[in-house]
Amino acid sequence: MMKLLKRVRLSKSGASAAEYALILAVIGGGIVVAAIALKGSIAGAMNGSANVISTNSPT
Repeated sequence: MMKLLKRVRLSKSGASAAEYALILAVIGGGIVVAAIALKGSIAGAMNGSANVISTNSPT
């Protein structure tokens, strides 16, 4: 068990995985911030699309 932990600690791939995780966290945070900032526009677009679909669909 100790050999495994030492090998993981000395491995460069663990650092790469942590860097990729940090990059993904930053990108995910950016997406969340953008969605919050644009929520009014997104809601308006979705409502407009729903209205077009409901008025043009045969019943």
